[in-house]
Amino acid sequence: MNIDGLRIRMMELADVERISELEEETFSMPWSRDAFKEMIEKEDARYYVAELKGQVVGGCGVLLVAGEGNITNVVIDKNVRNLGIGTKLMQFMIEDGYMNGLNAFTLEVRVSNAVAIHVYKKLGFFSEGIRPNFYEKPTEDAMIMWKR
Repeated sequence: MNIDGLRIRMMELADVERISELEEETFSMPWSRDAFKEMIEKEDARYYVAELKGQVVGGCGVLLVAGEGNITNVVIDKNVRNLGIGTKLMQFMIEDGYMNGLNAFTLEVRVSNAVAIHVYKKLGFFSEGIRPNFYEKPTEDAMIMWKR
């Protein structure tokens, strides 16, 4: 499958159900629907979705804090992973952040998530530390990554 026609845009209320489903399929501790609704309503937050052939297939969020973007989560439908959608989604988010005054981005990622770490490094993120026992279900350390 190719990703011609991939569209990246700001999340709308109608997307919350689908993004919630993707979170539940992907993460052991998924965000609630209300948390996604808050990302739409908050002035200091952005949430982007990737749409392929009219279907939302991914999303990522960022909190805007003192000129920096704290990336909250990235989720891609398991049926379209490894096609570059996550990379394109994050590139869009980063470019939009720069245009809106952000000068750095940070995120946490499970130390075992080699695929995500590879994508983040490809996008210019570097490991700057570990948060012990940051994740639950299962308990695992988080790598703190920055793009400055």
